Amino acid sequence: MDPQPSQPDATQSHASREALRDLVEPLYRAKFWMQLIGILMILGGVISALSIVGLLVAWIPVWAGVVLMQAAGATQRAYDSSDAREMRFAMGKLKTYFTIFGVLALIYLVLGIGGMMIGLAGFGMMGGMHF
Repeated sequence: MDPQPSQPDATQSHASREALRDLVEPLYRAKFWMQLIGILMILGGVISALSIVGLLVAWIPVWAGVVLMQAAGATQRAYDSSDAREMRFAMGKLKTYFTIFGVLALIYLVLGIGGMMIGLAGFGMMGGMHF
């Protein structure tokens, strides 16, 4: 069983806190973009809920946006406190975000291809009509 990292205190060496801070710094610098994309995902989900088909999948971008906002918050806390648990939490939230986004991308791809097929079928049917 792996020992749980402790809160940064006198028992955690300065070198390990600095190493953790160096590891989380790239995510910390991307925190603004994580928050922006999270907000845009939530707004996109709300807007897509306005249509019948979008209502079925609108919860997915909202969920992804919330998860990304949680990752940004955990990244801030990990950077500020050099807490390995917060860094692990942030990385777990990013994993969840990319999983959700992958499923969302597949759903949109299937809907897009389905819409094109229906459009092509309708266009083909119109081509057979004689006026």
